[in-house]
Amino acid sequence: MLRLYNTLSHKIEEFKPLNPPLVNMYTCGPTVYDYQHIGHMRRYVGDDILIRALKTNKYKVKQVMNITDVGHLVSDADTGEDKMEKGALKFGLSVWDIAKKFEKQFFDSIDLLNINRPDILMHATDYIKEQIVFIKILEKKGYTYQIEDGIYFDTSKVPNYNKLSRQKKEDLKVNARVEVTGKKHPTNFALWKFSYPNGRSFDPTQDGARRQMEWESPWGVGFPGWHIECSTMAIKGLNTERLDIHTGGIDHIPIHHTNEIAQAEAATDKQFVKYWVHHNFLHIEGSKMSKSIGNIYTVEDVVKKGFDPLSLRYLYLQTHYRQEMNFTWQALEAAQIAYKRLLEEVAKLGKPKIARLPKPGTGEQGCAEYEGKFLQALNDDLNMPKALSIVWEVIKSDYPNSAKAESIFKMDEVLGIDLSKAKEKSKRIKVVASDNIKELIRQRDELRRKKSFTKADHLRNKIKKLGYLIKDTKKGVEIEKI
Repeated sequence: MLRLYNTLSHKIEEFKPLNPPLVNMYTCGPTVYDYQHIGHMRRYVGDDILIRALKTNKYKVKQVMNITDVGHLVSDADTGEDKMEKGALKFGLSVWDIAKKFEKQFFDSIDLLNINRPDILMHATDYIKEQIVFIKILEKKGYTYQIEDGIYFDTSKVPNYNKLSRQKKEDLKVNARVEVTGKKHPTNFALWKFSYPNGRSFDPTQDGARRQMEWESPWGVGFPGWHIECSTMAIKGLNTERLDIHTGGIDHIPIHHTNEIAQAEAATDKQFVKYWVHHNFLHIEGSKMSKSIGNIYTVEDVVKKGFDPLSLRYLYLQTHYRQEMNFTWQALEAAQIAYKRLLEEVAKLGKPKIARLPKPGTGEQGCAEYEGKFLQALNDDLNMPKALSIVWEVIKSDYPNSAKAESIFKMDEVLGIDLSKAKEKSKRIKVVASDNIKELIRQRDELRRKKSFTKADHLRNKIKKLGYLIKDTKKGVEIEKI
């Protein structure tokens, strides 16, 4: 029995989809204006684990993911540049080329992390007409108003507007801020933004350059707001006005997802989403990721430093998705060592005696008690740290190797860390030492070149005391964690 924490109810609930065994799931995808970093990727690994858990519980998942390639402004107060236009200026490319560049980078990253791709991928720019239709429905029902800047949604007409975040009204005002002239309330949000005042068509006598992305609408030339994209594409892609699951980061709760609910339920008069699943933040060395600090890392950065990307996935699994996670290179180093050891242990087991994996409920046996514990941890709001520990319990158990392999391969259908390829992967993965150890190795190499072998041996012993063995080979120095 799968149980999930529902942000809407603020409690863990038994999962009951609207039309079992089908599960309709919408995933907030990337805004493709810049690189997706390892904080973003933690969330997508979490979504992947959720889908694998649903399938393990015999549900049929239909997942829609959006690509935001227009309409996401740099400020949640409906001011500032569109992030896509800003990205184009930063990288010296067209908006369309920026979108292609960073969509590719996103999918390259999720492929490296063994994240399954969505069933349906939807780009905001492909559904402008549908978004206009959605806004017209809201307009007809009296939820919109027009100002010089664009068409806005009136949140005062929505009962329980803050039911997802449960923020107090005074906090909502502080968080939202009024920075747009004519906006009636801080929480009101843009459905359609005008490129030029009052939606006028392009006039070369006006100041400012024409936007790269803009469309004609019943209200004037402009582009859709960020929030309207997701509600429109979720309903269109899943072909239903009611979703089972909607996922995203916790930063989306107070504004983006709150506004999605408001506009969708105003348009349909139905509950938009039954279960909201949100993933917590990832910090770097105890600090928030920031370009000014220079602590934003991508999966590509991880690989360049010599780490296997699935070591990063292994590291993610060690922290519950609703807890903040602190990333350090030392933690990733430890995760790679643990992952390599797990691969080596699994490689010793060989293959299950049967050619295929046993299906749940058929009576075919593996390490049944551990499989039960694993499923129990999985169904306890995706307790992956516990689930991962049970894999190690199987390794240490007295079951026959073939039975261990059978159960571990089944567990890896959820973990997604390629344990079925343990033998080949364990040979490829190398121990990655910290910068301090690398510097000591460099100093030792320099001493050896100068034929100061006694001093070099002293450094070898120092490195050993720090937990590493070094071996000189024709290809260079190899290191091993003690």
